[in-house]
Amino acid sequence: MVGIIGYGSYLPRYRIKVEEIAHQWGKNAETIKRGLLLKQKTVPGLDEDTITISVAAAKNALKRAGINPKEIGALYIGSESHPYAVKPSGTVVGEALGIAPKFHTSDFEFACKAGTEAMFVSYSLVKAGTVKYAMGIGADTSQGAPNDALEFSASAGGSAFIFGKENVVAEILETFSFTTDTPDFWRREGAFYPHHGGRFTGEPAYFKHVLNAAKEILNKSGFKPSDFAYVIFHMPNGKFPLTAGKKLGFTKEQMEPGWVVPLMGNTYSGSSPTGFSATLDVAKPGDLILLVSFGSGAGSDAFIFKVTEKINEVRDKAEKLRDMLENNQIYLDYGQYAKFREKIIMNE
Repeated sequence: MVGIIGYGSYLPRYRIKVEEIAHQWGKNAETIKRGLLLKQKTVPGLDEDTITISVAAAKNALKRAGINPKEIGALYIGSESHPYAVKPSGTVVGEALGIAPKFHTSDFEFACKAGTEAMFVSYSLVKAGTVKYAMGIGADTSQGAPNDALEFSASAGGSAFIFGKENVVAEILETFSFTTDTPDFWRREGAFYPHHGGRFTGEPAYFKHVLNAAKEILNKSGFKPSDFAYVIFHMPNGKFPLTAGKKLGFTKEQMEPGWVVPLMGNTYSGSSPTGFSATLDVAKPGDLILLVSFGSGAGSDAFIFKVTEKINEVRDKAEKLRDMLENNQIYLDYGQYAKFREKIIMNE
């Protein structure tokens, strides 16, 4: 049995509401909320980035795993907002967690699916017997240009998963990846904000890859939508994952626990992993869970998990995702938000 032995998430306390951004640009907030099915999003603090988010999420995963960090032989961080262009985030996180120096690390990028990339490689190394434990993290402080549609959704947060063969809380039964060269979203070297192909990012990109990855893993495994207790899709907004689920034959009830985007926004590489973390917070032993990520450029990773009895022992050892979403929020106005996200640069 190979799978997750510990999981954890972290979301910043800061929030900004859709109304606040819409008011700044003279847009109709209710139209945007209905169109995107979003209410608010998380905002990283002035001292928060992908590294600090990864450390906080990983600490929660370690609490649930109950293992010595020194036993983790590999650590991978997927993000499209690594603080350094040339310097790995993984070395800092490994040092902060007490994993260093005897471990392998690397930073991954693949737009919003970099987090599930890190999970897939971590799982594969454990399955192969190369390391005893491996940790995969998806975290981001997403970018959205002022007055761009992405500004309403691009948020911050992340989740960490430790993989092993003992005391597994969610066994991996099957994996599948679907990838093509579909340039729907990109950010050039040196550019702070990404560009996107507008409506092109829907059918040719998101839906083509998510639907095909889901269909293929169902065919490969022999399961059908009704066999699953829960399903999580990448959440660029609130509408896309619900539409994908409906097309595949899943119900809103199956998606509800992991559909956290209306209150969180799109955490990019942390999006579907964080929805999965929220789902593990409520899942019961024996439940089957389907996770399908998406990253522009473009590709999807799909996983089928089976929850074990161990989940009841570890669930309450760290803060749950919904508690992070609903408690201790600090709301910002647009000026504060612009300062936090360095949309306003002060000259010395």
